[in-house]
Amino acid sequence: MNKVKVADFEIGGGNPLTLLAGPCVLEDMDRCLYIGRTIRDITRRLGIPYIFKASFDKANRSSFNGFRGPGMEKGLKMLQRIKDELQVPIVTDIHTEAQAEPVAEVADVLQIPAFLCRQTDLVYKAAKTGRVINVKKGQFLAPKDMQNVVDKIHEGGNSNILLTERGASFGYNNLVVDMRSFPIMRSFGYPVVFDATHSVQLPGGAGTSSAGNREYVEYLTRAAVGAGVDALFMEVHDNPEEALCDGPNMLYLDKLEDLLKDSLAIYEVVRKKLG
Repeated sequence: MNKVKVADFEIGGGNPLTLLAGPCVLEDMDRCLYIGRTIRDITRRLGIPYIFKASFDKANRSSFNGFRGPGMEKGLKMLQRIKDELQVPIVTDIHTEAQAEPVAEVADVLQIPAFLCRQTDLVYKAAKTGRVINVKKGQFLAPKDMQNVVDKIHEGGNSNILLTERGASFGYNNLVVDMRSFPIMRSFGYPVVFDATHSVQLPGGAGTSSAGNREYVEYLTRAAVGAGVDALFMEVHDNPEEALCDGPNMLYLDKLEDLLKDSLAIYEVVRKKLG
């Protein structure tokens, strides 16, 4: 197992369970700082390495009028401030090759969205930055197909790779998580991540936006940790009903600590098998 170093900690190989979490998209600065600071304080209490997540641009909205975020220029300034004030590493997604290098100047982890995981030029350009690359497995891919994505990143001279499961399309407007994907993707030699909140999303389920079933987040999270993951990805908000993006599948901030405690208890059982 290749261990992936982010800031001053490592992911994978039986290292502590890591959390990538924050609001779906950058909203106002005060709210982002509040959410990030609260998650940071929870993870410090529990001994969980933490990476703050938020998007500066959500380029794959259901509707043309869907909120996308502040854009790259303003968004990177916001992410830099969050990074500096909270003293935590940052993960954010990129959608074009042109975004890779400027975003890599701020973000510790570049994320490739699920819909774009097969875009060779994007994956290669991200890899060339030397940053950690977190690739979300497309809803249309079998777990074994992610080996090709790993190979593309290798072609870019990069072996700092995280592979994320976020569910597979199951009929219309529904996703299902195949727990076999975790050992399959781990067999490629890199840490695996479970996206607990997008996995309960109902893509396009609300017509002009996605719906979701956040009440299932805790069940899938516990199952995924038991199946053997190295990190958890969660979109978290203090009031998802007010969220500007993906509110129906985001976890309430006040539910996070108890879920992480459950996850840690399960992780301690399986951790010795994750070397």
